[in-house]
Amino acid sequence: ILIKNISIFVSSEMTVITIAPSDTDATVGESIVLPCQVSHDPSLDVLFSWSFNGQRIDLSRGIHHFERIGRESAGDLMIRNIQLHHSGKYVCVVQTSLDSQSAAADIIVRGPPGPPEDVKVEHVSSTTAGLSWKPGVDNNSPVQIYSVQTRTPFSVGWQAVATAPEVINGRTHKATVVDLSPWVEYEFRVVASNSVGIGEPSRPSALLKTKAAALVSLSSFASDVPKDIDYISYYALKEMSPLILQHFSKSKEYTFPQQLMPDKLQGPVSEELQNGEGFGYVVMFRPLGSTTWTKAVVASVESSKYVYRNESITPLSPFEVKVGVYNNEGEGTLSSISIIYSGEDEPQMAPAGASALSVSAAAVEVSWLPIPWNRHTGRVLGYEVLYWIDDPKESTAGKVRVSGNVTAKNITGLRANTVYFATVRAYNTAGTGPSSTPVNVTTKKSPPSQPPANIAWKLTNSKICLNWEHVKTMENESEVLGYKILYRQNRQSKAHILETNNTSAELLVPFEEDYLIEIRTVSDGGDGSSSEEIRIPKISSK
Repeated sequence: ILIKNISIFVSSEMTVITIAPSDTDATVGESIVLPCQVSHDPSLDVLFSWSFNGQRIDLSRGIHHFERIGRESAGDLMIRNIQLHHSGKYVCVVQTSLDSQSAAADIIVRGPPGPPEDVKVEHVSSTTAGLSWKPGVDNNSPVQIYSVQTRTPFSVGWQAVATAPEVINGRTHKATVVDLSPWVEYEFRVVASNSVGIGEPSRPSALLKTKAAALVSLSSFASDVPKDIDYISYYALKEMSPLILQHFSKSKEYTFPQQLMPDKLQGPVSEELQNGEGFGYVVMFRPLGSTTWTKAVVASVESSKYVYRNESITPLSPFEVKVGVYNNEGEGTLSSISIIYSGEDEPQMAPAGASALSVSAAAVEVSWLPIPWNRHTGRVLGYEVLYWIDDPKESTAGKVRVSGNVTAKNITGLRANTVYFATVRAYNTAGTGPSSTPVNVTTKKSPPSQPPANIAWKLTNSKICLNWEHVKTMENESEVLGYKILYRQNRQSKAHILETNNTSAELLVPFEEDYLIEIRTVSDGGDGSSSEEIRIPKISSK
């Protein structure tokens, strides 16, 4: 009988999964770890593998989202940036050459809800719209709240709107949108929210227009305008006393123009605020103290003013005014009464006594006598000075204004040694009056271009003694009248000034620090060029 040698291997330890994956809830975007750790015979090799919904996960290919972590006895699976489609059953399989073990876990991934579906407008009025919709997928987290958004041709993107009920819970699939504007085209969409977050919006509803409605008042066009604002000329105007209105040419006109409007009401009323077809304005006015109102209807929505012409109106006459709006549905409520004033004529007189004085090479002063006010000369708000040179080769002219009772004006930035002409006229809200007889003035010659030179200094008994050469000027420059000495301590920015008619000077200064000194010429044309800065060191205390 032939007997062969037979080897029998007996393992000292069975393979056991000591930490197994467990059922887990996760939120979209999180990263989670499914543990799978074992106890096994150290003499045996261990092989870990994972499957998802029955399909083996090939970790060797570096599949996006999945990664194996852990050492020899651990085969943990990390899922990075987990998504909704990662929900399902995960199985960890552990194999040796002698045995095999497995453990499973169910993962539920929760996310914001999907978009609601089939948004419909069931009914519409001038200010409301009834909506219905169907719920979308909840992505493993029940919908808690729905919200409604709207868009019009006048809005910037989608805007949240008020609804009834005010809070729409996740079990409600209809609501009424309120506080809409009449006669405006709207689109609606619905957004769902749950404990995870806000979902994507639904597709927009069909475009529809709310019904027309009668207007209430101009104040409805600016809900954020303060209550104490009066309404003038189709627009909300802040109270001013007085509000001087434009007066055209020399006829007696009472003008209600577009002025001082709040931000929401720049220009004619937009279609969004007209509430229906046939929009227009009603203007009611009367002289202050009169009992009879005059009514005017302005049928054009594009109008921005109403002009009342009457030759008998005197300038700055006070009127009571109230304004309303209307459309085909009816008239709105008139605004509160405002006191405003008729226009005025331009000043009728030219200023007298105009004169001009040369101040420097670059400036002259023009002065005049004030115009006394009365109803025949016209009100004066200020004066306008026009100036120019008589040179056909170039057009050099300027204009400056002063307000109130000012009767002189310095004109700067002029050319040196040049003849200028100037005239003065009064102005008010209606325009400018006649000009005075022109006067002429010649600006001073330019200041000396050469700075003081050959400056010498010495220290004597706490004094600085300075000497320099007299500056000779050119023919087209102003004569030197004197000199300015600017001196300051080294660490100070403010300079002291000493003026002299001589070419020498003495400075009595304490010598606690270095001194910086410069010298410049003085002339009718202004200050000339400065010398280079001189540094004089402090006296040593030793």
